[in-house]
Amino acid sequence: MVSLLDIIGPVMVGPSSSHTAGACRLGLLARCLVGGTPDRARVELHGSFARTGEGHGTDKAIVGGLMGFRPDDERIRDALGIAEREGLDYRFEKTTLGEENEVHPNTVRITIERGDRSSVMVGSSLGAGRVLVTEIDGYPVEVTGNYHTIVLVAEDVPGSVARIATILAEDAINIATLRLTRKQRGGDAFMVIEVDEQPDEKVRTDIRALSWVRWAFRLDKVSA
Repeated sequence: MVSLLDIIGPVMVGPSSSHTAGACRLGLLARCLVGGTPDRARVELHGSFARTGEGHGTDKAIVGGLMGFRPDDERIRDALGIAEREGLDYRFEKTTLGEENEVHPNTVRITIERGDRSSVMVGSSLGAGRVLVTEIDGYPVEVTGNYHTIVLVAEDVPGSVARIATILAEDAINIATLRLTRKQRGGDAFMVIEVDEQPDEKVRTDIRALSWVRWAFRLDKVSA
């Protein structure tokens, strides 16, 4: 089904929904991994992002997203200058993240640091402002930004899904989708939980306090 958004695109600053709106949303998702605007960011552009991104404002859009600007924020036009004035140390590099038939042409790898927290995210801009995060800290994921999302890695122990669902229910948070993958029984289980309500920091803290949870992130909804 083709939606109106697919036809007219999102409300945004910039000439290209893929290179600006989508890029901005990838920056917004990345900043969630360190709990706010990073101190340092290394942005590696692949494919079309690397070839034409600067002309389309991809660099401004990603940095704007890292600072919390939404795609329709007029400050994106001066995002690089604002970042420098506010102390965000960023650098852009061109790279190849895989074969052309395996990696979307509008793909970026973002390495960020904030205080003692750091993370690496790989994501693609799919067009019409839509995005897909495919990797976080080396783990394969599928995060669209269409929902508030909790991403976690935990030991594959009986009752783990039920316990996490209980924590969410206690905070009146409804689960929209839950995807669980594992390489082997008893190994690490990877969960991506999309929820209707925005979880607060207490939810992530409660989940992280579980002895069998290795790490957990809370990603905000970034779509319109």
